[in-house]
Amino acid sequence: MFSINRLQSVLKAFPTRVFDDKVKEHRSDRYSKGFKSRDQLVAMVFGHLSGASSLRMIEASYNSQKRHHYHLGTGQLRRSTLADANSKRSSEPFSAAAQALMSQVHRTVRQESEDLLYLLDSSSISLKGPGFDEWTRDNQTRNTQGIKLHMLYEKNTEAPVFSQFSPANVNDITVGRELTIEPEAVYVFDKGYCDFNWWSEIDREGALFVTRFKKNTALKVEQSLPVDPDSVVLSDELVSFTNKNPGARRRNHYTQLLRRVTVHRPEKKTPIILATNDLESPAELIARRYKERWAIELYFKWIKQHLKIKTFFGRSENAVKIQLLCALIAYLLLVIHRKASGFKGTLWALLAELRVTLFQRPATDKTSYERWREEQIERERLQIGLFA
Repeated sequence: MFSINRLQSVLKAFPTRVFDDKVKEHRSDRYSKGFKSRDQLVAMVFGHLSGASSLRMIEASYNSQKRHHYHLGTGQLRRSTLADANSKRSSEPFSAAAQALMSQVHRTVRQESEDLLYLLDSSSISLKGPGFDEWTRDNQTRNTQGIKLHMLYEKNTEAPVFSQFSPANVNDITVGRELTIEPEAVYVFDKGYCDFNWWSEIDREGALFVTRFKKNTALKVEQSLPVDPDSVVLSDELVSFTNKNPGARRRNHYTQLLRRVTVHRPEKKTPIILATNDLESPAELIARRYKERWAIELYFKWIKQHLKIKTFFGRSENAVKIQLLCALIAYLLLVIHRKASGFKGTLWALLAELRVTLFQRPATDKTSYERWREEQIERERLQIGLFA
């Protein structure tokens, strides 16, 4: 009896209809002679999950499993064909598939989590040299030449729910303003998203935020709140802005009270000063929420270490975006597969296990073992009978 392998099991959650519709819309397969966008997707996700370091390694390892190609709906792979597909085909189908997977994770969050803690940040990916310079040099900053990956990360599910690319010189707040704010959610972000009018929009939507004040922010203390002398909280104050027209560029529409929580940092000489519109939660909880922001830093570190987004198989902008999107798709498929399979270990433990078992068929292996075990028991029974 046929049973699916583990790679097929992981790919079951992939939104095929969304992907195929976008492929037709952008006519991605119009010049294809057999290697379709679906083949490209499977090959790239396989590359990330298997830890392949080059197109040559993807080709060799994938083609070594020819008997599985039919059931995956693909065929033999040529690295030159994959390189051409990554360079020339639209990245939109991959972007739509990633967004559909994030929406799937997001629905699960809304159904199972009462507290929504969103972490917002970006990570720069350096891209320099021949092939990269043509499209990254004009948008470089003093520190970075490359591309920025902006991410909204949900803490409880350890999964992104929004992502967007931008040139390296695009400010984080520019992308932040494009977010759809969810009522009753908590958004945590750093000083790169300092925009008082955007903070006011978050407040109007009925959501909470925790961030940091810039040093030069002019504030007036309206009320000092009591603090536990044994806690890490040094002060807890209700404040308001004294300058309603900062920088004389545009009016500051944030007229509500804000809360300023000053927190001791044992590893630093200076305390951290937090800003929030949450006027009711304990100050220790405010400090803990901001500390949770470290989770998105760990997420960026995880995908850079365990998936292929530091070295690239192609140097065109399209090839880079497709590789990054396939890394995101692979990550989301891992998150969904871990939940569906009931795997209790970490995501890294699941990935490590998958890397050596991608083409195993667990159901077939189990049946073979059970048959072997029954035969072994019968042999032992007959041997006992011989010497009785």
